[in-house]
Amino acid sequence: MMIVMLKNSTHSSAKRATQSRKKVTHDRIVEVAARAIRRSGYAGTGVADIMKEAGLTHGGFYAHFASRETLLAEAADRAGAEAVSLSADIAAAAAPGQSLQAVMQAYLSQQHLEDVENGCPVTALGSEMHRQAPEVRHAATRHIKEMIDVVARQLPDWGTPGAHEQAMFMVSSMIGTMVMARAVDDPRLSAALREATLKHFSEVGK
Repeated sequence: MMIVMLKNSTHSSAKRATQSRKKVTHDRIVEVAARAIRRSGYAGTGVADIMKEAGLTHGGFYAHFASRETLLAEAADRAGAEAVSLSADIAAAAAPGQSLQAVMQAYLSQQHLEDVENGCPVTALGSEMHRQAPEVRHAATRHIKEMIDVVARQLPDWGTPGAHEQAMFMVSSMIGTMVMARAVDDPRLSAALREATLKHFSEVGK
């Protein structure tokens, strides 16, 4: 009986270790894909390139994902969650009355402008999203709503319809500004676009 119990215990431990390694590998693939879609776009992100960047063989892909669309949905979910979490952390760390300005300054910063693969996926991928599979769009939609909520929570009249409407306008303005700032080849215009948006909203939330 003792031998049987030891064998069962060893088998269970080995199974847990295998599952744990598989989860770590799965998460690494999603992490790489989340950066890749922001850097190269959905259309420019291939499974073979993702697996290579993750240090894995192409053949191992289907041990983790049913399809490319499944991976893209998880990558979109990861990228969106990271962006929302960062904004929420910035708001939480800001001085009283400065949380909204802190979020906007970070979003419209030079660092965010340059760090495409780690930045907001809506800014990087917005023009492509309407052509993606439903599960990809669903992930993006959920995090857009969360970002609007993060901004709304920093407004003095949070909880009212007016605050939600103002937050939608502000998030749309931040995204649109960053898209334009990245599109132009004139650094001074890029900076001026971002500064103009920050100036327009400078008193909001105080």
